[in-house]
Order: sequence, then structure tokens, then C-alpha cells
Amino acid sequence: MKIRHYLFAILVAVALVLSACQPAAESTEEIKDTELNVLCTPQEEWCQGMKQEFEAKYGITVNYVRMSSGEALARLQAEKDNPQFDVWWGGPIDTYVAGKEAGVLEPYDSPNMKNLLNQTLYKDAENYWAGIYMGSLGFATNKDWLAAHPDAKAPESWEDLLKPEFTGQVMVAHPSTSGTSYTAIATVLQIYGEEAGWEYLQKYAGQIAQYTKSGAAPAKFVGQGEAAVGIVFSHDIVNEIENNQMPLVLTFPKEGTGYEIGGMAIVKGAKHPQAARLWFDWALTAEAQALGPIYKAYQAPTVGGVELSHPELLQVNLIDYDFQWAGTNKKAIVDRYTNELASAENLK
Repeated sequence: MKIRHYLFAILVAVALVLSACQPAAESTEEIKDTELNVLCTPQEEWCQGMKQEFEAKYGITVNYVRMSSGEALARLQAEKDNPQFDVWWGGPIDTYVAGKEAGVLEPYDSPNMKNLLNQTLYKDAENYWAGIYMGSLGFATNKDWLAAHPDAKAPESWEDLLKPEFTGQVMVAHPSTSGTSYTAIATVLQIYGEEAGWEYLQKYAGQIAQYTKSGAAPAKFVGQGEAAVGIVFSHDIVNEIENNQMPLVLTFPKEGTGYEIGGMAIVKGAKHPQAARLWFDWALTAEAQALGPIYKAYQAPTVGGVELSHPELLQVNLIDYDFQWAGTNKKAIVDRYTNELASAENLK
């Protein structure tokens, strides 16, 4: 079992608030590209917001397509010989580890890598990707469902999800399309170990009411009463509570929870490499990372000089999540889950 720790998130939160921001490096490269094609994985509002902010700052037209991380990696692999995107922005870094191994990413040693608060955790050793945000995995439970089931409590552990009252009442994305769902599965396997973890996942799959395509979607659907509990990144749950007034309560598993470091990379063979490098540099500044909450994204930043919008989302029991293991084994784990436990058909 992985060693779990409580202080890690608190220390990160303190560092994020107190760390002095390194000045952003200004590229001396003459930019001739007039457009940029971005494969964007976070929520639509944030993708649109970043597009608008970058266009206003640099005068470069940004075209983006929003996809979940599993879909994004599949798209990049399918277009490997004729890439249609220049930058892949957002989504858990274990998917970027898989992308690096698949040969679809281009290394780039940005001068703004120095702004990253953790030079080991927040960047690839060979500069194939960099971290742009961090967020913890949580449970969203519908308050109205709890009121109608007074003997039930919002889950506070992975084991709680297996209780009889939650049979057919859990909603989560499918790991073949969603990095959120894969993070949950990889978390279980790291907590329980391989054999016990798959035994748990067999029971877990039996509790699912509906799989979705997007990792954030279960928070919305649970808020609308389509299931009792959703497994979602906590910042997406906060978004539904604060901006859509969804009747949700947020809890975290006491055994420990996984977390994501959202990544960013330049696509190998990018047709607009100068604009891609400019986006990469800009995304590693406090200016760019402070934009998240403006566009309803409450993840923690990875660079200094940015105030945390919701520090409590990291003050939880985070496991020592092994991103390299999760990325290297992603295809095998997703294939096994899909073939043995739940197909990827009829996703909501």
C-alpha cells in the first residue's frame, strides 16, 4: 500500500500563497504564427476564457476543441502522422505520461519552468510536459437524496461506496474517456494493492448507475437528482455548488484520495510551433494561472504568486499518488476495466 500523508497538501497550499512569483520570461523569438490550435481538456468556460485572454494579449487567433483526456490522447494518436493540434492543455498528467510513451508529444524547456513550485512533481524530467494546476478527488452527494433517506450518510470512505443503499446510485465517468475516472481507479489500486484493488473494483462497478463521457459531468447529474453520489474532482463539485446552486455535499475518502496534476504539452509535429511555445510560456505565469477562478475553475495553481481560491480542497488526506506508474499502466488498466467490468457503450 502506498504511504499516505496529510501534511503534503497543507504544505503545498502554504507554499502557493507565500511563494514569491518568479518574473515571467519574455521570449525574444519573433512570432510569425498567426493562429494556434489547442486541444483543451478542462471545462468549456476555462477553455473559452484562456482563448480570449491569449488572443487579447498576443493577437494570435486560437482555435480549440474541448475533449476529455482519454478522447484527447486517442485523437492525438490517430492524427500522429498529420497532427491537427499544436498544444494539448489540461487533463491529468498520467495521460501525458502515456502520450509521451506513445510518441505524440514534443519536449520543450520553457524559460518559465523555473516558476513551478515543485521542480520534480510538476514537470517531466525530459520536459515533455509541465503541470498547470492541481486538484483532489472527492465525492458529491445529493442533499435531497440524503433527506429522503435519513438512515444514509454521505460516503466518507471508498468502502462506503459499496454499501447497499448506494447500489445503482453511484455515477462516474468511464475510464476510457475520462482522466477523472481513471484517477479514481488508479487511486483504488494504489491504496488496496493489485489483487485486493481489482476485487474492490468488481464490487464498485456493480454500484454504478450510469457512466458518463466527461469526468466533471457526474457532479451536474447528481445535483439534478439522477443518482445519489458522484465521483468527481473536488473543484468541479465546488463549481456546481457555487455557480449552479446544485444541492450537493462534498466529502473525501478517509483512507486517502488521489489527485491530479493537470498537464500541458506541445504536440509533436505542431504546425504552429512558435505560437505553441508562446502559449506554453504564458501558461506558466502567475498572470495566466490566476485566471482560473474567473472562469469557474478552482484548481490550485502550480506557480508561485497566485492566491488559492479554495485551499481547503487540498487540506485532505492525499495518497502518495504514483503518476509514472499510472501513466505507464493506463492502457492495460483501462482495457481490463472495460473488457471485464464495464463496457464503454451508451455513455451519458
